[in-house]
Amino acid sequence: MSSTTRRDRRGDAPPSRTGNGGAEALRGFLDYLRTSMAAKVDGAPEPQVRAAAVPSGTNLLGLLNHLTFVERSLFLGEEVTDWRAKFQATPVDSVADVVARYREVIGRANDVLDGCTDLGAPVPRPRPGRPAPSIRWALTHMIEETGRHAGHADILQELIDGSTGR
Repeated sequence: MSSTTRRDRRGDAPPSRTGNGGAEALRGFLDYLRTSMAAKVDGAPEPQVRAAAVPSGTNLLGLLNHLTFVERSLFLGEEVTDWRAKFQATPVDSVADVVARYREVIGRANDVLDGCTDLGAPVPRPRPGRPAPSIRWALTHMIEETGRHAGHADILQELIDGSTGR
């Protein structure tokens, strides 16, 4: 996709208003950030989406791959043994594959969260051998994690095609 096309279709989108309750506000902001992250990667050109634009090796596709594993670990209780490796998508994964996997994991995580009415209750699927954090802590951490990487993605996306915004 040309940089002009991506630039033309992307604009800044503020978060929508959420419900008045704590859970609704937290989930609303998390969903906003999740949608923003997927949109930054969806349709990004190969090989630039994999290109390391900074010495650490951080790349746009790797950020989304990493967030997929954070969601799996935090909300689905899946064990991740090598976090560093999760910052890279495999060579056979297309952009569409990574975006689809992220969206699928978000759906599964939301299914778990839909059954959680008490923010002080523990996450229902904790990681093996670890105490379960509260739903409040998990949502707040996921907002922080996704927001941090969304900022990285903003910069990487602009370096790839000049587009800005959420």
